[in-house]
Amino acid sequence: MPAMRTAARPATTRCVVVLLAWVGVLAAITTIAQRYGFSGLAVNRAALIHAWAGDGLYSYRSPLTNLGTALPPPALFLVSPAAFLPLALAGWLTALAGVAALGLSMVALVGPVARRYGRRPWPVVLAASALALTVEPVRAALGLGTLDLLVFGLVTADIVALRRGAWARSRAAWWPGRPASSPPRGRTPADLLRRGWATGAWAGLGVGLATALAVTPAFFIVYLTVTKQWRAALTATGTAASAAVAALLISPDETAAWFGEVLWRIDRTGPVDAIVNQSLAGVLARIYDSTTAPVLLWLSFSLLLIAVGLIRARSAHADGDEIAAFTLIGLTGAIVGPVTGTHELIWILPTILILIDAAARRRATRTTPGRTRRPGLAFAVAAGTTYLLFVLAPMWSLHDPFSANCYALALVLLVNALPWRPGVAPAFPINRWLGRTPTRPRRTTAAAGANAEKWQPSPDRRVGEPRNRPGGPLPAATIPPPREPGR
Repeated sequence: MPAMRTAARPATTRCVVVLLAWVGVLAAITTIAQRYGFSGLAVNRAALIHAWAGDGLYSYRSPLTNLGTALPPPALFLVSPAAFLPLALAGWLTALAGVAALGLSMVALVGPVARRYGRRPWPVVLAASALALTVEPVRAALGLGTLDLLVFGLVTADIVALRRGAWARSRAAWWPGRPASSPPRGRTPADLLRRGWATGAWAGLGVGLATALAVTPAFFIVYLTVTKQWRAALTATGTAASAAVAALLISPDETAAWFGEVLWRIDRTGPVDAIVNQSLAGVLARIYDSTTAPVLLWLSFSLLLIAVGLIRARSAHADGDEIAAFTLIGLTGAIVGPVTGTHELIWILPTILILIDAAARRRATRTTPGRTRRPGLAFAVAAGTTYLLFVLAPMWSLHDPFSANCYALALVLLVNALPWRPGVAPAFPINRWLGRTPTRPRRTTAAAGANAEKWQPSPDRRVGEPRNRPGGPLPAATIPPPREPGR
């Protein structure tokens, strides 16, 4: 009887926690909806009704804000069921889908960090999700009824796919037995899905769908190309192109209007000089007190930031931190866009996670009897400051030039200074049991010398075995099993 009572207690605790979590989510959505009123979804819904009445989809203008829809045709097809529902119900369904995408993203990003420090994942994930609901980008995305949380979830799914693919290739390279990447013995849909999950075969699909729903995720395709992740890049490009072709077949006039006119308008999502625009173009427009940004100056600084973001993301990828690499690309795409609303700054969430993890990895060390060195203090302060900045949203309450541009300045600083954690989330096969920092190998040249380390091992030695180990090769029994990334 005591054993049964002890076994039932965790299940009861989980049920209570899940119930309280849902109550908190419903309360948060209710409060956020009262403030924002699902105004973004209302504009898209009215534009769809306007188009079905025989008028142009992108010619609609809201009588309150004089704004029209700026969603690509595939995204409008996804939102189209909202036109048959009341605005409140459609907004709640969109918000619940966004919360689900946010929760799954937190599981993928926060769970491995919690396991690495010996913590139970689900309490940490719940705490991180609760804190994420207080951040202005998440509040705005839920309250406006936009698809930014869904886009964030799709891109995060590709991060998971790239990591699982790398782990499967590492296991197949040297672990004895049937590798995870080998074809399944059966050909049933369940076998194919199991193989796809084990090998991360869907890498690129999430980025492609996100690019079809928004424009900014196209930067991730550029990143995948720069880092030579060809399969994922081709999958993302093919998925986005397929969505565009499907939209062209379903609605040729609106798709032609989107690619021919709407896509190239700088102010398609709102005024460039508005406070809500926290991009570089918005900063320049407010500095020059103009309704638009100086084009040459904006393009010059944007190209510089794109170069910095791609270079730093490539370095993070080479050092084995794919989460930081994707985060840098997400921050770069947000700052260089012509109009970036606060609801598009979702990538600040993994930024705070990376800063907290970087601070925890650099624990305090005592250098002298009376002095303690705290190398992670700067990252901890940066994480706390970033979180408070994006919770308080000072541009809505304070009226000064710094507050009006605070998010844009924070993005520029983070693109240039965000740290990464070597070996935390690699997207390429590594030898984990050697105990050294995994770094993506680079091609060696003849000038590098005859003793340059090669990535591909010679056939006469075990993969991951040191070349000049005294005493001969390690026995097979001493080789530890591979571990999934983050575990």
